[in-house]
Amino acid sequence: MEIRNIAIIAHVDHGKTTLTDMLMRQFGSFGETSTMDINALEQERGITIYAKNTSLFYKDTKINIVDTPGHADFGSEVERVLRSIDSVLLVVDAQEGPMPQTRFVLKKSLELGLKPIVVINKIDKPAANPALCEEQVFDLFLELGANDEQAHFPVIYAIGREGIAKQKLTDESENLTPLLELILTHIPSASSPKLTDKPLRFQPFNLGYDNFLGRLAVGRIYEGILKSDSQVFIKKPNGETRTGKLTKIFSFNGLEKMEAREIGAGDIALIAGIPDIYIGETITTDASVTPLPAIAVDEPTIALSFFVNNSPFAGRDGKYVTSRQLREYLERELEINVGLKINFSSPESFRVEGRGELHIAILLENMRRAGYEVQVSQPQVIMREENGEPVEPFEEVIIDIPVEYQGVVIERLGTRGFIMKNLSPHDTTVRLTFEGPTRGLLGYRNQFLIDTRGEGIFAARVIGFKPHAGEIRRRVVGSMTSMATGKALGYSLWGLQERGTLYIGPGTEVYEGMVIGNTAKGEEMNVNPTKGKQLTNVRASGTDEAIALTPPYTLTIERGLEIIQQDEYLEITPQNVRLRKQFLKETDRKKKKKL
Repeated sequence: MEIRNIAIIAHVDHGKTTLTDMLMRQFGSFGETSTMDINALEQERGITIYAKNTSLFYKDTKINIVDTPGHADFGSEVERVLRSIDSVLLVVDAQEGPMPQTRFVLKKSLELGLKPIVVINKIDKPAANPALCEEQVFDLFLELGANDEQAHFPVIYAIGREGIAKQKLTDESENLTPLLELILTHIPSASSPKLTDKPLRFQPFNLGYDNFLGRLAVGRIYEGILKSDSQVFIKKPNGETRTGKLTKIFSFNGLEKMEAREIGAGDIALIAGIPDIYIGETITTDASVTPLPAIAVDEPTIALSFFVNNSPFAGRDGKYVTSRQLREYLERELEINVGLKINFSSPESFRVEGRGELHIAILLENMRRAGYEVQVSQPQVIMREENGEPVEPFEEVIIDIPVEYQGVVIERLGTRGFIMKNLSPHDTTVRLTFEGPTRGLLGYRNQFLIDTRGEGIFAARVIGFKPHAGEIRRRVVGSMTSMATGKALGYSLWGLQERGTLYIGPGTEVYEGMVIGNTAKGEEMNVNPTKGKQLTNVRASGTDEAIALTPPYTLTIERGLEIIQQDEYLEITPQNVRLRKQFLKETDRKKKKKL
């Protein structure tokens, strides 16, 4: 049986997972409601967070498909996958065209010598322009240095949601057969007797964990035959060698793992039995075999500290609240989340480094759902030194907005150290391209939603480290801090809502030092949200006026990470997300300022 290994890559929300789901429903083992996004967070947010592989059978060929995340914060997932497949389906929205992550994943693919198939998706959208989109993709290929062979990419048009693919826009089609036919003709077979006869070379590109089997590794068999219960050598890219034993091996049929005795070259398999296996290492049965090249992963860009929750409400919601339990969770996460770095040297806190605010937010969301309580500090950009000069991560930002909002967006990003590189008008919208320091984006995404009334599309990708951009002016927002403990009352909140934005509603329990809102003018305010209306026996004009409360700006983990100030912690529990001052008492905060 022939084998084809492909990955589906695209910018976030361009239809990768929907296309994969429809392929599996038509030709694989999926039911009508099955989906590649099996994680609860993925289903809630409508984005792919973790790379996953599946397989289908078509015309006596096994096609292994790896669905990758589209968000830049999970770029480390994509990079690992690309090393282990033979071609990619580059999915591009026919209306939006190439976006920042499209550029990122395509650049990685071209550098590895892969020859992509371009899928122009969502051709049924009212503003879709497949011809223009194809032209933009071609320009992007040339811009990224594609060779002649890569630049002559095949194109197929699709409506992923309906499970339709066409080689020409005028073709009639009822399913995705044209896409599978193109895969068979364009992508070479990964399996051959010549490869099978060689000594085993297997390289993991993804890690997992099972309570019964321990650490798992998903990888590609480049050469030889992978056999269960076999003694193997594990080689690092530098040649360092150790021994181990494979206890179980699995092949993939759809999303199901099928235990096997042996799996041949070219296939993708899952192994168990090696507790210290890591991404990029080579597993072989011959100690003299040259290890496969290392798999590079981009460095983290932001850092923050994780603390034990010590707020007055600590321990109310969580099952795991100690420093030891936090450490154990983070150590397990480190085994499978390769985009993460954690420093455990301090007994009081753990320094966590990640690829972006969303990357960290997903980690925290998973922790709270698992029953953990934790406090985190304000995220900071990771600075480096090169040739004695400070450097920091820079990002490319592409924004699609209605024309009337371009002025405020340009002004806002300009004050945050960003330089506009391009402006492209499209009917009633405009596309703006900026470059600037990651520091300037911290806390901006929420402001962007406000400035564009939720009508803008914002996308960013890290483009590398550049010289320090100097001071960045950010909108100053002060905190409204509770000076009392108790339940917030509607009467008190009614008076406070004129001073800024509230994070809580009536009946919410608060404690001294908890941040309950922000002030529009930037000053720090200490308030009493538990104060009720004074009752008298005198009836006066205005005493019975109705209280009209504006709905509160409910804190989520992402919102909290954006608006948190330097002297605050974000408190995260299974049931609540709160902002608090590091020093709860006002007198302690004043003493700290004087120091």
